[in-house]
Amino acid sequence: MLGSQGLKESTEVAILNTNYLKEELKEDFKILYSNPKDRVAHEMILDCRPFKEVGVEVTDIAKRLMDYGFHAPTVSFPVAGTLMIEPTESEGKEELDRFVLAMKSIRKEINAIANQDSDKDNNALKNAPHTVGVLTQEDWDRPYSRKEAAFPLDYLNANKFWPSVSRVDDAYGDRNLVCSCNPIESYME
Repeated sequence: MLGSQGLKESTEVAILNTNYLKEELKEDFKILYSNPKDRVAHEMILDCRPFKEVGVEVTDIAKRLMDYGFHAPTVSFPVAGTLMIEPTESEGKEELDRFVLAMKSIRKEINAIANQDSDKDNNALKNAPHTVGVLTQEDWDRPYSRKEAAFPLDYLNANKFWPSVSRVDDAYGDRNLVCSCNPIESYME
C-alpha cells in the first residue's frame, strides 16, 4: 500500500530510529554488530551478558521495561543474553526518548546492585513487573518503595501501563502448558 517510494522511506526512518537509539544508549550498553561506520540496520542488539556478574539476567531487564510502559523486546535472539531492539518507522522522537530514559534508568538500577546499594536478590529488577495487585497489598516487604516499583520515571505519572501478570517462571511455563479451556468433553454432542 505504501508503494516503492513509501516502503523505501519507511525503511529509512526505521534505520534512522534504531541508530538514534544506538547513539543514545552506547555509553550505557554494549551494542553488538555495528558496521565499519558504527551503524546498525533496523534493529540493534544490546549485550546484557556482562550484567550476569552482578546477578542481573536479560529477562530481568525485559520484565522491568514493562514497569516503564514498554513491551518486553526480543530476548536472547539471535544471541543468548541479549535484547534485540527494533523501533519501527512509526515511533516518534518523543517515544524513542522515553525508551532511552527507561533504559538509562534501568542501567542505574543495575549499577545500584553492582555497587551493593540495592539488594542483589530482592530489587525492582528481580521483582518486575509490578502489578496493581502487588502494589496495593497491605504488606510491602520489599527494600524499595512502591513508587520506585511503579513510577520510576516522572512520565509514568501521566500515562501508566499496568502489567496484568507478575513474573512467572518462563522455562517452567514453556515446559508445562496449562489450558484454561473447557474440558474437551464439554464440546462433544
